[in-house]
Amino acid sequence: MLVSDFQYDLPPERIAQEPLADRAGSRLLHLNRLPGSWQDRKFREFPDLLRPDDLLVLNNTRVFPARLYGQRSGQRAQPLSPHNPAARDFLHGQVEVLLTRQVADDPIEWECLVRPGRKIGIGEKLYFGYPPGAPPELEAEVTERGRFGERRIRFAPVADFFARIERIGHVPLPPYIDRDDRASDRERYQTVYAQTPGSMARSVAAPTAGLHFTPEILQQIRARGIKIAEITLHVGLGTFQPVRTEKVEDHKLHREQYEIPPEAAQAINRAKAQGRRVVAVGTTTVRTLEYAAEFAAKHAAKQAAERAGENRVAAGQGEADVFIYPGYRFRIIDALLTNFHLPQSTLLMLVCALGGKEFVMAAYRHAVEAGYRFYSYGDCMLVE
Repeated sequence: MLVSDFQYDLPPERIAQEPLADRAGSRLLHLNRLPGSWQDRKFREFPDLLRPDDLLVLNNTRVFPARLYGQRSGQRAQPLSPHNPAARDFLHGQVEVLLTRQVADDPIEWECLVRPGRKIGIGEKLYFGYPPGAPPELEAEVTERGRFGERRIRFAPVADFFARIERIGHVPLPPYIDRDDRASDRERYQTVYAQTPGSMARSVAAPTAGLHFTPEILQQIRARGIKIAEITLHVGLGTFQPVRTEKVEDHKLHREQYEIPPEAAQAINRAKAQGRRVVAVGTTTVRTLEYAAEFAAKHAAKQAAERAGENRVAAGQGEADVFIYPGYRFRIIDALLTNFHLPQSTLLMLVCALGGKEFVMAAYRHAVEAGYRFYSYGDCMLVE
């Protein structure tokens, strides 16, 4: 299967640069796989589109200010031409770091993306946050180097690491939002049901399908008797990593940390046993539950248990790396609320796997023509 099969044309003006003042004011494109039709709706209609016995599953991860701006020491940078008068300034110039996945606690180490990455090598020192007359808030050293700007960095010990990140970090708005982050993005680029602030905040991007919900919408859903379960997937590089292969099957997804609480696992397994629908809010929820079901099936002790485990998830923590594209057999998810995704992205491939590639791509073309707003701060679609 070719990555180019998931290309579509999107005028730049369709990319939402700002969130709506009203979270629930977005449009919703309602896709019904059988008989293969769609309707233009409003997100406020979403509670009434659910069935009374549905189980709605949310990803309650919290985005933290994962983008850091700082200076590099220049001691390990590749030298520039001595004839270039800007060389010295460049070697000690600004560096942008996007923290993507914590890999160690003591000392604190993170995988990250670095810009400009090409000239920053192993051993380079990075300094973040310069209060007037004081040393930098954070100091890190590059310990490993990967392709495409990927690095592993080790932070010098500090007593309040995450408090400092909250103080000096920036909201990691996606690159297609062509503006600097603002204070208002700290609240708006966050779901209303996100975990409380603190060291458990690990996501570098919002589970954007959840951005449309308000407390009132959630109350309407509960008032209809619809159950809601919450799981956590800390969004990392795997969510927005571009596909750089020609064939879909050659792409490998980065791992992302997840947790399924016992009460959520019980609710999901009960719904599957009773033949009720599991409706996922966001592709991150889909990946978490489908990976957990695959893990449960692979690690079942006996053949009979394996058959029973195919449509079940186990409570616990892990790292999900399931790559879902057309041809995938879903074990848990029956319907999906999701935003519109970038061309040739793994997220678009996942939606096509659930809704059917030709059907979903045709719906995307309709959304473009009908003036829907795309991507993180844009509109949404319900696939069922």
